[in-house]
Amino acid sequence: MSSDLAARLREGTKHSHTMAENTAFMKCFLKGIVEKEPFRKLIANLYFVYSTLEAELLRHSSHPMIGLTYFPELNRKTNLEKDLTFYYGEDWRHQIVALEAGKAYVARIQELANTEPVLLIAHAYVRYMGDLSGGQSLKKIVRSAMNLPPDQGTGLHEFEQLPTIEAIRAFKAKYRDALNSLPVDDTLATKIVDEANYAFELNRNVVHELEPDVKAAIGEHVFDLITRQDKPGSTERSPGNTSVELIAAD
Repeated sequence: MSSDLAARLREGTKHSHTMAENTAFMKCFLKGIVEKEPFRKLIANLYFVYSTLEAELLRHSSHPMIGLTYFPELNRKTNLEKDLTFYYGEDWRHQIVALEAGKAYVARIQELANTEPVLLIAHAYVRYMGDLSGGQSLKKIVRSAMNLPPDQGTGLHEFEQLPTIEAIRAFKAKYRDALNSLPVDDTLATKIVDEANYAFELNRNVVHELEPDVKAAIGEHVFDLITRQDKPGSTERSPGNTSVELIAAD
């Protein structure tokens, strides 16, 4: 039985992609403006998100649907700990603080884990497929903008077990096949897509909360110049649009 869930997720989250790409934070990012303070706060909040998500996916790994889409090689927690050590120092655990939006994101994952764990699939899809897709381009932007030393500061988007573009592409096909193998009916598929859109919203809320830090770092005038114009979304692509796609088709 093929549910075509992967295609439904992709089609059903196109508008959320566009909204994510048009946050002020991401517009600055895509222009190569990456400031250390807001970026390390983002990494800290993603650490709380991934730590929670990965603990709950492990707890539910024997669930008949979660088990089919559970790939521990995707786990980001250890890599994020390396990033946090780089950006904050060895005592990072005593320095990082969850934003209000970050707390809400974590709370949603915990709520689902305790009430409707199958919807964790939506959160895993948005995070990991994003890391394997547009995240690979964002990694290059971060490395260039912050002039990072080799092998430091971008662990979030380093997949040691998927070291090449070909390996990542093959894995994403495997992941989509796993999604399509899930025995979901139309009602559940719709709920998963709706939850994926909510995951995008939770992530947008985190970066919105960081935008004052970006504005303070680069100045209000530059911030306004960069962020005033919306751009077409990469997944709602028009001919000639070359923007970074957060969850790529290939």
